[in-house]
Amino acid sequence: MKWIFSYLKPMKGRMALGFTIKVIGTLAELVLPLILTYILENVIKTQDIGKIIFFGVIMAICAVISSLGNIIANRMAARVTMIFSSGMRRDLFSKTLLLSARSTDRFTVPSLESRITSDTYNVQNFIEMMQRMGVRAPILLLGGIAITLIMDKFLALIMIATLPLIFIVVYGISRKGVPLYTKVQRSVDDMVRVVREDAQGIRVIKALSKNEYENERYDKVNRKLCKHETYAGTVMGIVNPVMTMLMNLGIVAVVLASAFLVSDGKSSAATVIAFMQYFTLISMAMMSISRMFVMYTKCAASAKRISSVMAAEDELKIIDDDKKGNGSFHISFENVSFSYLGKKKNLKNISVSLKRGQRLGIIGATGSGKSTFVKLLLRFYDADEGVIRINGRDIRSYSKEELTSMFGVVLQNDFIYADTIEENIKFGRDISDEAVVRAAKIAQAHDFISAIPDGYSHHVSAKGTNLSGGQRQRVLISRAIAADPEILVLDDSSSALDYKTDANLRSALQREMSDSTVITVAQRVSSVKSCDLILVIDEGEIIGKGTHEQLLESCAEYKEISDSQMGGAFVD
Repeated sequence: MKWIFSYLKPMKGRMALGFTIKVIGTLAELVLPLILTYILENVIKTQDIGKIIFFGVIMAICAVISSLGNIIANRMAARVTMIFSSGMRRDLFSKTLLLSARSTDRFTVPSLESRITSDTYNVQNFIEMMQRMGVRAPILLLGGIAITLIMDKFLALIMIATLPLIFIVVYGISRKGVPLYTKVQRSVDDMVRVVREDAQGIRVIKALSKNEYENERYDKVNRKLCKHETYAGTVMGIVNPVMTMLMNLGIVAVVLASAFLVSDGKSSAATVIAFMQYFTLISMAMMSISRMFVMYTKCAASAKRISSVMAAEDELKIIDDDKKGNGSFHISFENVSFSYLGKKKNLKNISVSLKRGQRLGIIGATGSGKSTFVKLLLRFYDADEGVIRINGRDIRSYSKEELTSMFGVVLQNDFIYADTIEENIKFGRDISDEAVVRAAKIAQAHDFISAIPDGYSHHVSAKGTNLSGGQRQRVLISRAIAADPEILVLDDSSSALDYKTDANLRSALQREMSDSTVITVAQRVSSVKSCDLILVIDEGEIIGKGTHEQLLESCAEYKEISDSQMGGAFVD
């Protein structure tokens, strides 16, 4: 919870002013019953209309000050909360983008989504309520108790006797709230995961008529969430009824005691009326405090989840280069091994070296480790063993900006966002219109883009659903090569292209990007056959290495893939 104050500290002046206004308004509200008691006991019996009007005007002024003070303070609180929550969400979102791949895997994307949305909302609500009620409720509670003690100690002590019981109930139940609401938020994570999966696969669900199946899957996580919310709400909901019962018992005791005191002439009806009003104010204050305790439990659970993300350390540390690399190679893997979970090695003893401008093809069965090779090169993960170098330098010695600036990348699950084709290619980078068109021509995308009435200004829907699969891939390839990177990585990026377009793409890359080192990960032999070097990977190991012709002679698995796909014949 301490990190919250770092966001509130810059607004301490505004908050102090808001608290001051809130205090003035609350004190004006607090003196109203006292003025009424004075009027009933001292002014009415004088039958002086002027005095009655005078004190009536004072009560009206106090009421206006109370109302305006609360309105102004609440508006200021809303402003502070807005600034606080926007800064918190911005930093949390920024942190999620900077998390290492391992950290993202550990938190999971659905959980990160719910932390940015529902968890920040819980913290935001508590901060706003604390500004609205965190000052007013204690002043009404303590001020009301102090005034009633001055007015009548006996009646006040009867009322005060119920407060320890109320605090015990509120504190005891609130302690259970944090773990309960932590469970609730985990259930929200599960629900977000299902919604996210169904949103991504909505076309497949419809195509396979699996609506009912997905409804049942959603109902399952929804029922789990409802169960946890109901239990947490039931436990935390005990506070208000128990507190109300204890307060009502206190009121009954005060009324009974005051009846005897008034009949004995030891108290007055005006004092009893004032007592009832103060008791009402104290009851409202206690209700507000109990609500704040409930909100605190939600906030504490959510703040803990947020802080775990904010406090996550960058696992990809920058180290000093060991100076042992061979500068003649552009990219080199030196006995690299890696495991995602630390049990099974997903890559084993991978060694390969490429000179600048060479083409590397990687082929293998699904799950063989092809994409893992790319993720290690991009330093999404650090290798468990061995060293990866670029220009003879350990990639762990590059800053993140230095490393990523070298690459143009198309990943398997890349994305297109809702904007124009031009902006999807530029991707927020300072790239000229000429470079965009050049990239589209190399990627074989210029012709279909030009055929659209809006051309490069055509608005693409989220995920590019108004484009075909091949068109999406060509836009993504255009994005990757628009900045003329020194290393181009194409991870299964031409699977939706026909053989002719794929061949034209490879020819254009060879012709227009001869200075760039290109790594092509593919399932099709035709996509890698023209590469200078081809790796055949199976279960994380290199089982074949060489040119297309060499592998046809030396690697039975590669020849089998080639024959099964093309029958030995290829389209150039």
